[in-house]
Amino acid sequence: MADMRTIAVEPRDRAGKGAARAVRRSGRVPGVVYGDGQPPVMISLDHKEIERAARRAGFFSRLCEVKLSDQAIRVLPREVQIDPVTDRPIHVDFLRVGAKTRLTVGIPVQFINEGTSPGIKRGGVLNVVRREVDLICQADNIPDHLTVDLDGLDIGDSVHISTIKLPEGVRPTIARDFTIASIAPPTVLLVETPVVAAATEGEAGAAAEGEGAAGAAAAGEGGKPAAGGKPAADAKGAAPAADKGKGKGKG
Repeated sequence: MADMRTIAVEPRDRAGKGAARAVRRSGRVPGVVYGDGQPPVMISLDHKEIERAARRAGFFSRLCEVKLSDQAIRVLPREVQIDPVTDRPIHVDFLRVGAKTRLTVGIPVQFINEGTSPGIKRGGVLNVVRREVDLICQADNIPDHLTVDLDGLDIGDSVHISTIKLPEGVRPTIARDFTIASIAPPTVLLVETPVVAAATEGEAGAAAEGEGAAGAAAAGEGGKPAAGGKPAADAKGAAPAADKGKGKGKG
């Protein structure tokens, strides 16, 4: 377990929303220490100090001490409420822990030896299913992180919780042998070539223009007389003329 951090706090006399707002107006963050069968203790913290501490990795999975006047209380950070507008902490909850206190803690997962994984070398992708694993453990036996060794893993291989060595007395909250990560095959994307598509569109356009020109030429030949010529006689108009001539011959 990593070295225990110390956070300086000050006591506050009153509880409630009005008292909490007054603490915030003074530039501090209200908080509370509870648990281990003892009455809750109202505290306040420097907003810059708790903001920096909350941004550190593993803040909610590592024990720390809150130094209150002449006493140091061993606690585990449980919740930091954030203002949705200012994105600053507005309240902090600490759980007081004893030597025999059993906790449920989310432990981060770290992956090593990606460079010696045959699957990743061949283009495989590390598919992380769980970046954090919830464990049940005693307050004095909280692991800093879980290590997953990717050495020798090929495409299609998976890492389950049963393959990770946990400290004595530590167990996951889920009974089944769940997957933490796997080596997935590479994804191949088919990319269309726009040059070929453009050429095809150009050829289709040229063909359409050619057909249009041919149609216009045909229409010109059928509907317009040649230069210096006369329009062709209408077949329907020529028939009555012939009948008229026949009538004169008979008379």
